[in-house]
Amino acid sequence: MREVTVAANAGFCFGVSRAVALAKEAGRGAWSLGQVIHNSAVTERLGLNVASSAEDIPDGARVIIRAHGATKEEIAALEGRGCDVIDATCPYVARIHRIVSKEDSEGRRVIVIGDHGHPEVRAIASRAKDAVVIGDEAELSEFIKNHPVEPEKGYSVVAQTTMDKIFFEKCKKSLLKVYTKTKIFDTICSATAVRRATAASLAAEVDAMVVIGDRLSANTARLAELCASVCGRTYLVSSADELPDLADSKRIGITAGASTPEWIIKEVKNKMAEENIVIEPIVEETITGEESFADMVEKSMKTLHRGQKVKGIVTRITNTDVQVDLGAKQTGFIPLSELSDDPSVKAADILKVGDEVEAFVTKISDFYGEISLSRKSIDASRNWSSAMEAQENKTVLTGTVRSENSGGVVVNVNGVEVFIPLSQTLIPKGQPATELVGKKVNFMIIDVDRDRRKVIGSIRAAARAERKAAEEKLWETLEVGQVYDGEVKNLMNYGAFVDIGGVEGMVHVTEISWQHIRVPADVLKTGDKVKARVIALNPEKKKISLSLKDEAENPWTRFVNENAVGDIIDVKAIRFMPFGAFAEIIPGVDGLIHISQIADKRIANVADALTVGEIVKVKITAIDEEKKKVSLSIREAAEAAVEEEEAETEEENA
Repeated sequence: MREVTVAANAGFCFGVSRAVALAKEAGRGAWSLGQVIHNSAVTERLGLNVASSAEDIPDGARVIIRAHGATKEEIAALEGRGCDVIDATCPYVARIHRIVSKEDSEGRRVIVIGDHGHPEVRAIASRAKDAVVIGDEAELSEFIKNHPVEPEKGYSVVAQTTMDKIFFEKCKKSLLKVYTKTKIFDTICSATAVRRATAASLAAEVDAMVVIGDRLSANTARLAELCASVCGRTYLVSSADELPDLADSKRIGITAGASTPEWIIKEVKNKMAEENIVIEPIVEETITGEESFADMVEKSMKTLHRGQKVKGIVTRITNTDVQVDLGAKQTGFIPLSELSDDPSVKAADILKVGDEVEAFVTKISDFYGEISLSRKSIDASRNWSSAMEAQENKTVLTGTVRSENSGGVVVNVNGVEVFIPLSQTLIPKGQPATELVGKKVNFMIIDVDRDRRKVIGSIRAAARAERKAAEEKLWETLEVGQVYDGEVKNLMNYGAFVDIGGVEGMVHVTEISWQHIRVPADVLKTGDKVKARVIALNPEKKKISLSLKDEAENPWTRFVNENAVGDIIDVKAIRFMPFGAFAEIIPGVDGLIHISQIADKRIANVADALTVGEIVKVKITAIDEEKKKVSLSIREAAEAAVEEEEAETEEENA
């Protein structure tokens, strides 16, 4: 008796099943951009109009985006022409689109390991501005040779879902060896890998191997190549009509590509049975590798139990629940009530088709093979642990204030309600915290009582921590001479305190202006924005001395550039001392007229010869640049004037 074995995982994969189901819902006469799946027999049976480009599709038509996806530009063109676009992109491919878009937005260059002309690869590459496609070892070597320098933010590598795992691993190893900042995303579909492994294993045990699928399918072609490498008599057929004569084969294996429907597989099996009846009878029981639906449900139910933690892929999202593929022919459902503790949240706000989700099993239906799941139980457990971890690590969290009560405000973060007492909100005592409702705030968790389901937070503690972190960071970079944007925080008689980004420094009254001022409040007020220059640092005492004086306006520099010893200038007497008078040369620069240099005779008091505010001519007799002191003389200026007058008279009489 001839033995025929059908490989496990033969036929439609999840992504293809989803695309075909969406095409059926769209109805006959709808358009598809390229074959919805790589199988012309399926496309014909669905009654779809197949277009090779978006331009060939009429305006306003109903359009199916094939399982391989479409480029970003093609979808935009269709939507711009009013088409009803139904996205049947395989969720695993859609996940790659999201990865590529994110990596590209962060400035990383994307590398796609895949076949250049494949629609899936073109769709993936369109999600990045300058994506590179590498299809074989020669292209890999050429790329590395031509790109000896890694981009500033590095490369991000993804793979076509059906890419050969061995080649992908080779690419991964070669790229990581040259480019140290490379990020690798293993996006090869696990279902493809399992299908190939089971097919290869079966091919090694049989006399002849039949691979069923459309010849346009790269997935099917690779499957046939793999089987042929271990079984010399491997045949690729697209239908039962193409079956070869297998009369001399006692053991026959069958597998099918991911785009091959069950009805074509069944036709091939029936054709084999018909032929074998003539040569040697064969009954259905001899065709191994298949199980009844009931058997599969029973088998899968033994692996799951209530309370078990499971992982799966989101396959559908509705207004009432989320459908999850748990593998092994099992389907899980997360009711909206078990998705989140937040009653206002929508499923589509949390999950997307293709996302991996973790949940607890809450109920198992033996008849339908469906599993009820709860994600919020996972989240609650994880979030309480996160809250305790945040308290222990003194982590600063961010959350939106949901409500206010007489004692404080409530913030919801990751599904956990955190109560922040009024004393910890930075709101002045006696004032309500209404202004915080609806706003995002930074806070720290200061107490967790899981038994009483109570978490206490503090905005004040977060502000302290942030200020301390900013202070430590600033101290690492502070240098004398640096200029910072600052804000005046406090005014004293002797100076002003200025915040320069988390750290306060002191500006002495003499460093506020080049002009003489009595107290800081004469020219500054709290809240003023200023430019502050560091003039001294004391890291041990954490003290910073600042200056608000602009060096470009330094009056001393102006004075020495415009004047020299011996010059006769006009000055204004501004204050008197027993030993002489101080005169303003220019605003910010004073000079001393010693009492002996005020008059041509001895005087007892400065006031006997000068009055405050009087403008007099003086001669600059000395400039001490180190001490910034200027000596002046009225007497020598007068003598110089007399000498000049006598010289002019002699010149006239000559």
